[in-house]
Amino acid sequence: MHIRDFQEMVRSIYHNRDAQRGVHKNFIHLVEEVGELGSSIVKGDQNAVKEELADVLAWLVTVANVLNVDLEDATLARYSNSCPKCKSNPCTCNT
Repeated sequence: MHIRDFQEMVRSIYHNRDAQRGVHKNFIHLVEEVGELGSSIVKGDQNAVKEELADVLAWLVTVANVLNVDLEDATLARYSNSCPKCKSNPCTCNT
């Protein structure tokens, strides 16, 4: 599945509610899910990590949907085939 396909699937299921909730509340949900992902990583619970990664992705595309951003286009524009900072593939940054 492509990013755009997943984004459209999430839009078709949740967009009416997400649009009413607004970008700020959706963003708060995204941040909460990132926190839950961190907790799952610390605990070493691989099944929970998988679930939380999926939740983070779902809330990320939700924020993109509410902002009318095509996440696939935005991602490919920033990460076309090289590091966006050093422009190399593989990355040669020091971080």
